[in-house]
Amino acid sequence: MPPELLRVSGLKSGYGRIPILFGIDFAVGKGEFVGILGHNGMGKTTLLRTLMGHLKTTAGSIWLAGENISDLPPEQRARRGIGYVPQGRQIFPALSVLENLRVAAFRLSKAAAQRKINEVLEELPRLKPILARTGGALSGGEQQILALARCLCASPRLMLLDEPTEGVQPSICDEIQLLLGQLAKRSGLSIVLVEQNLDFISALSNRVLIIRKGLLTDELHAASLHESAVASALVGR
Repeated sequence: MPPELLRVSGLKSGYGRIPILFGIDFAVGKGEFVGILGHNGMGKTTLLRTLMGHLKTTAGSIWLAGENISDLPPEQRARRGIGYVPQGRQIFPALSVLENLRVAAFRLSKAAAQRKINEVLEELPRLKPILARTGGALSGGEQQILALARCLCASPRLMLLDEPTEGVQPSICDEIQLLLGQLAKRSGLSIVLVEQNLDFISALSNRVLIIRKGLLTDELHAASLHESAVASALVGR
């Protein structure tokens, strides 16, 4: 594995008094693409939300580049380089595409923010003709690309992606797959992907972790994912 960026040890979390994660252990290297596969309700989204700080860690630890970030709030984790694209996109529907991107780059000076936005638009040219359209007027696929672009405007070194192909037409899924693959190779961005699309997750991931009832139970090579009875059972094949 490449030099370690993220280390998760004995992680437990949940909602109020309802435990969901029961001791998660895994690591992500710099520039590594790790997929997470599991049935609904097994803890996939809970894991990402805990890594981002939206849910409190009840036990265990989260380390980013050698720093224990377990008790940091989401904004501090974002400043240290964690980006999160949640399920359902959660863009600002009343703001234009350009305004959504400016919000993401708000920590930068006006000139630096515009440079960063221009850089991201070169990666995602589909957004260029629709910069003036409001987020709520976009298709599901366009909203997903906007959510990715917004995340990239904050210059993350670790991106957490929750079901990016959900409700997205196949042509844009292919576009997103190409973009993520290029980003991981060119920029050294580390990515943790929660996904149910077996073709998508196997094409991108270096390895795939299986989550069952709040525990990571298996690790599979992405190249053999389609032949795996474990993976096929999780996506209903």
